[in-house]
Amino acid sequence: MNDFFSVGSPIVAGTLVLLVLLSVATWSIALFKLWKLTQDRKRNRNFHEAFWAAADWREAADVAAKGEGDVALLAKSGFAELRALSSDRQDLMHTGAPQEILERQLRQQVENIKRYHERGLAELATIGSTAPFVGLFGTVWGIMHALQSIGQSGAASLDVVAGPIGEALIATAIGIATALPAVLAYNYFLRKLRVRITELDNFAHDFMRLALKYNFKG
Repeated sequence: MNDFFSVGSPIVAGTLVLLVLLSVATWSIALFKLWKLTQDRKRNRNFHEAFWAAADWREAADVAAKGEGDVALLAKSGFAELRALSSDRQDLMHTGAPQEILERQLRQQVENIKRYHERGLAELATIGSTAPFVGLFGTVWGIMHALQSIGQSGAASLDVVAGPIGEALIATAIGIATALPAVLAYNYFLRKLRVRITELDNFAHDFMRLALKYNFKG
């Protein structure tokens, strides 16, 4: 490790340390989101099975109250709004047709879930787009420092020039190696998020259909 950071300029060494930290951040975010994705997939699958196996609307409400996961959270929000509508609450939030009020609540809940799962994506996108430039900065600075040292020594043979410049190019290589996993992870989780939102939208439409069938009773 000491040999790895044994470059002539402290700026280049600092750049390498920064890139390593960015790489650690990338893998930490990716592994955490992958773990959450696996958990949520299992919870949503279990809730779907229990919800659609319910005998009636009241039993479905009980399943939603005990359920876990994004779809269960959406169902809880829907049933909570139906109970508010059934209580004839008089306020601006519940002014309008029951279908419009419920649809607005479900749509807002889907957006809240979407914002929750977007956490970490901005960081991955930032690392993926900036890491190569950070590495390039380290390389340019290292080459400049190497050329200054060569100029002061007065020796310009290939064996003298190749060593310092080769060390400087390490920063660009590490920058690319840091950016690649971040970009791949960002694209992967962004696609999974779109699939998740589509699943929530589909459930919201089915919930609206069932709520209409049961006259918006919660």
